Parts: sequence; structure tokens; C-alpha cells
Amino acid sequence: MKRFTLLLTLTLVDLPWGTTLALQSPDSVSRDSSNHAIAFGYFATLGANWQIEAVEIGYVRHANRGPAALAIAGRLGTFMEESAVMSASRGAVFAVTVSARTHMRQISELGNEERPIPIGLDLTLEATGYLASSSPLLQGANWFAVGVLPSLRAGRLAITLGPTLFFDRQKASVRSVLAIRGEQPLGRRGRSPSR
Repeated sequence: MKRFTLLLTLTLVDLPWGTTLALQSPDSVSRDSSNHAIAFGYFATLGANWQIEAVEIGYVRHANRGPAALAIAGRLGTFMEESAVMSASRGAVFAVTVSARTHMRQISELGNEERPIPIGLDLTLEATGYLASSSPLLQGANWFAVGVLPSLRAGRLAITLGPTLFFDRQKASVRSVLAIRGEQPLGRRGRSPSR
């Protein structure tokens, strides 16, 4: 229920400016802003028992060649007991993640002809280091994760769902990950007129 409430809140907050900022086409992004953006989102592992729920914020650089984007982000969250009737939280988790995203494979467009919103699929490869307090997970207080995460993207918004491999000192485990992410471009600074 908490995840649904959070998703609904993010959707409602995004409505007033989502069509003008978050859902612009890549062409309009390159005309209107720099290659730098602030990333924000919601991140959760899926399944029964104790799971991670976190918010994330980061910096994105859209590359001129190679991957479509490179990013570094921080996550701050808690562990949620998903098997209980009343969801309980415990401890805190902090993570730093670096990622590379492929170019989007466009499958459709939405909106008007002048500024269509591309809809497509891409793939994000990410490596994450976690540090936790009061962790109920078998991995303990710190662990490392590697994920291959396919995304459905509409302009600057993406829904990501995929497997992530969590490593600790003894063994590895696979968890499914859900992330809802967006980007807000950092505008170029205009030149001041010469006098």
C-alpha cells in the first residue's frame, strides 16, 4: 500500500509540469538545455519479507558518443517488512550508484507533430555500493550490487524493472528491482551582453 501511495503521489506531483519538462523529445532537449541533468526517483527491491525502499537523486551527463547517458546517484531509504499485515520499517540504508544507459530504441510517439514525446526501451547497467544500519538482510551492513535493468521510457521519465545481483562476503543473491526515474535538465547559462 505504501508503494502505491508513493507512486500515486509522484504521478500527481508530476502532472502540472510533466508534459512540458519531463516528457520532451530528445531533439528539444538538445536545443533547449545542456547535456547535464539532475536525476530523481524512487527505488525498491521486490519480494516478500524485508525489502529496500529508497529515494534517489543524482547527476546525469548525456554523452556525445558511446552510451546515451552516464550517471552517479545517491540513495537513502529504509527496510520495509512486506510480509506483515501492517508494513513495518527498520534501519536505514544509503547507497552510491554509478550507471550507464544505452540509447533508446523508439517504439512509438505521443503528442503533437512539432514536439513529439518518444516512447521506447533502453537498458541501464549499474553498480552500487550499500551501507546499512540495523540491516535485516543476509548481506549484513555493507554489500555490493550489479544490475542489468531494462526500462520503458517516455521522454525523460522511465519505469525500470529488472534483476540485480547482490554480493556480500559469503554469497550472492538475486533480487528484482523497480525504479521510477525522471530527469530535469540543467539549463545553459546565457552569455551576458558585452558592453
